[in-house]
Amino acid sequence: MSTPSVPLIAHLVHQFDTGGLENGMVNLLNRIPPERYRHAVVCLTGFGDYRLRITNPAVSFHALNKRPGKDPGCYLRLARLFKQLAPDLVHTRNLSALEGQFVAAACGVRARIHGEHGRDVFDLEGKSRKYNLLRRLARPLVTRYIAVSQDLARWLVHTVGVAPTRVTQIYNGVDGERFHPRVGPRPAIGPAGFVEAASVVIGSVGRMAAVKDFPTLMQAFVRVASLRPQARLVIIGEGVSRGHCQAMAEAAGIVDRVWLPGERTDIPTLMRAMDVFVLPSLGEGISNTILEAMASGLPVVATHVGGNPELVEEGVTGRLVPPGRPDELARALLEYVDDAAKRARAGDAARARVDARFSLDAMVRGYLGVYDEVLARCPARATGRG
Repeated sequence: MSTPSVPLIAHLVHQFDTGGLENGMVNLLNRIPPERYRHAVVCLTGFGDYRLRITNPAVSFHALNKRPGKDPGCYLRLARLFKQLAPDLVHTRNLSALEGQFVAAACGVRARIHGEHGRDVFDLEGKSRKYNLLRRLARPLVTRYIAVSQDLARWLVHTVGVAPTRVTQIYNGVDGERFHPRVGPRPAIGPAGFVEAASVVIGSVGRMAAVKDFPTLMQAFVRVASLRPQARLVIIGEGVSRGHCQAMAEAAGIVDRVWLPGERTDIPTLMRAMDVFVLPSLGEGISNTILEAMASGLPVVATHVGGNPELVEEGVTGRLVPPGRPDELARALLEYVDDAAKRARAGDAARARVDARFSLDAMVRGYLGVYDEVLARCPARATGRG
């Protein structure tokens, strides 16, 4: 079998479904020229319809259907797949895929990259001895690390013990054409009568998982709604917290001012209907939704965790508050609910910051630079590829 001239990258992830990591991969894989690299997205568990957002014809998907808990057979299936694909480079992402580095090394894949997009939800500060032992065991096998934030890059160096020369920090990029500030009237949002002319819409987007801490946002909004009847809250996303948040709104008697529609595909339009964006997470790598909100010209109120301080410029593009503190979150939101001029200044500054520092072109150049350099240092084995 002849060897294709275009190198193949195998991207190993736990699963490919709705999420920030997947959104970043969609943006990256759709913009890497097919003549530069081919891609195989290998999912330890499986993948959903979110993969349909990838339009690059040089991308294939593979599911290993890993069972919950320990499943040694999954890694045997992974080894067989690596032998079949014969990738030039393997790129694992996050702790849940890190064991793939051992399989890739055993299969003779000489170019190996590991990406850190955010710490494990059970270890938000990255201090777990068990997890860090695994990271240190894998450390000699990883050719290069990519961290999506300076916070994660520092942690890799100081906690995991990676040499600084082996860590490259690349910010996620955002599509500034798809996400842009509102022009003209506010798009219709929510049920009939939900938004009125004087309404100020506070919005958030994300998986309604425990780590995103949407109940704290709901507690904060109950306080805001009691003081400002014009305030509205929109949380776009699905997850375990959705029912809890809906029950909190009902208990507070503010169901008519809260809209929790679940997962949606029209996020850019919905963001243009918002006036303030808020992210109450307990932990973050680099939030794609914050970048999308900034590109949409929105002031951002976010928790002071992970990479959020690298995106939100305190007092200029928004506010940073401690996690799990509904009173402080409510006070920050009230600043923007009460002052349209302040919202406009912060939103303009947010859009300018995105244009200057967080473009998709810069992100793609960063990844291509790492892929090119690693492959030049670790040329692939000379075998045929399917």
